[in-house]
Amino acid sequence: MSLQKKIVSLLKRKKLKISLAESCTGGMLSSTITSVSGSSKVFTMGLVTYSNQSKISILKVPQKIIKRYGAVSVQCCLAMVNNLAKISKSKVCVSITGIAGPKGGSNQKPVGLVYIGIRAGKKVVVNKCNFKNNGRIFIQKQTVKKTLNLLVQLIKRDS
Repeated sequence: MSLQKKIVSLLKRKKLKISLAESCTGGMLSSTITSVSGSSKVFTMGLVTYSNQSKISILKVPQKIIKRYGAVSVQCCLAMVNNLAKISKSKVCVSITGIAGPKGGSNQKPVGLVYIGIRAGKKVVVNKCNFKNNGRIFIQKQTVKKTLNLLVQLIKRDS
């Protein structure tokens, strides 16, 4: 069984809803989960908040967080996932922000740096990932795969 099928099955069994806020993956995670038949029973929303402005206006990430730490930061990822939980009322929420490249990286924040925030009930975890810079699509796919793996573990354990 694929990871996305396992997630949909677990969410159904535990009567949980999921919502996603994606930046560097551009909706790839939402697409992966909603490709599963029956996902409409558990999938509340998938937002692609790609620009800083959308993070501020839709997800209510404080502008000062983006100015001080940047959109690709633990602080921004945390604000995204916590505010998504308020907006969506889903028990399981995911936020993703990172640099998929090929440009846009720096020494402090290289291409392939991605933060994945997952909130399951009251528990919130932010994972910092450094994926190899093997191209934009590779980084996006690796991010989705990592997120699916983290989701399976968290939903099984915590919800």
